[in-house]
Amino acid sequence: MLSKYIETLANYRQFWQFLPFQHTDYSAYTWPRSLIQALDNISDEELTNIDNDLVLQREFFAPWFSEVQQLPSFSTTSNYRELPAPFWLENGIGGRKLEQIKAFICQLPERNKKVLEWCSGKGHLGRFLAFCQNRAVISVEWQQQLCEIGQVLAGQHELEQRFVHANVLKDDLSTVWRDVECAVALHACGDLHRKLIHDGISKRCPELMIAPCCYHLTTTDSYKGLSESAQSLIETNELVLTREHLKLAVQGQVTAGARVARLRQMEVQWRLAYQEIYQFVTGDLNYRSLPSVPKHWFSGEFKDFALWAAGQHKVQLPETIDWQLFLEKGQQASSRVARIELVRHVFRRPLESMLILDSAEYLRESGYEVTIREFCNYQLTPRNFLIHAELV
Repeated sequence: MLSKYIETLANYRQFWQFLPFQHTDYSAYTWPRSLIQALDNISDEELTNIDNDLVLQREFFAPWFSEVQQLPSFSTTSNYRELPAPFWLENGIGGRKLEQIKAFICQLPERNKKVLEWCSGKGHLGRFLAFCQNRAVISVEWQQQLCEIGQVLAGQHELEQRFVHANVLKDDLSTVWRDVECAVALHACGDLHRKLIHDGISKRCPELMIAPCCYHLTTTDSYKGLSESAQSLIETNELVLTREHLKLAVQGQVTAGARVARLRQMEVQWRLAYQEIYQFVTGDLNYRSLPSVPKHWFSGEFKDFALWAAGQHKVQLPETIDWQLFLEKGQQASSRVARIELVRHVFRRPLESMLILDSAEYLRESGYEVTIREFCNYQLTPRNFLIHAELV
């Protein structure tokens, strides 16, 4: 199954291994004319709906990506049930995060095992585990302040939860691993969840429950695979996976609010409008990237943003510029980019699925029995894959 995903991603690389900002015109892509016409014929509202709904996405892209859509299923959908909890346990946890924690815990077998909570933050997940399943929990977190807050909360409710201040990527946690029989991580990012897998295997931890996130947050320049199987297949298919490529797997924004979505749309338009100005002034048609900036920038004036951007590129702008003209050009370019990205987004789930299958295969190669399930609904969080590994 892993081989099918890697081979398919490699075969369709022309549809997802690129950066849309670099080429905002369809002519840069060797895509079927019928696909381009279909993209141009959808409204912005239809585009958003397709982007946020896997069923609508499958229906729209079926004529061009049937092989991608027929990739074998490997995960089971969990039966979601209500997890009763007192109000004081839920206090201070955001609504979506709270529901994710509850859904995650419902997948853990109720066993009297001491648990390691990896990259715990304030220890919300561990606190629920300690109360709902009467478990002893060791919560590891690198921010001292969060450890202190979490320890106070655990003490207030007389829960058996102990915090350890440590950097999981660097510090020796051998004594912690000796005290636990199960390790859990809910949305540990990139190298953090990979380190948990590596350490869990090396310490022969009996049970691991991991919901990965942010696969692109890694110190390595490219992803070579964790399992021997993936490493061989990636090399054979000449599939290059940079951090930028991995970022595609986490671009689903179903949890974003209306204001965040509006500012994101404005940011794309302004960046592309500035790119039009940059090309007009310098004659350089290559895309020039800009650093990330706080979202409040895009509640101000475009002129201020453009002047800042020009400063980043050490470009002197003319004293007189038709700002509205370039804003309109940016709007036109952003409309095309949104449709180009919609094609890339077909491969978000297959790419993430490949990464999940690779982690699972690495655990199997290391002596674990592994199951993969979707622990909650995609609309609650797109990062809903859960890897459950038990040492055989």
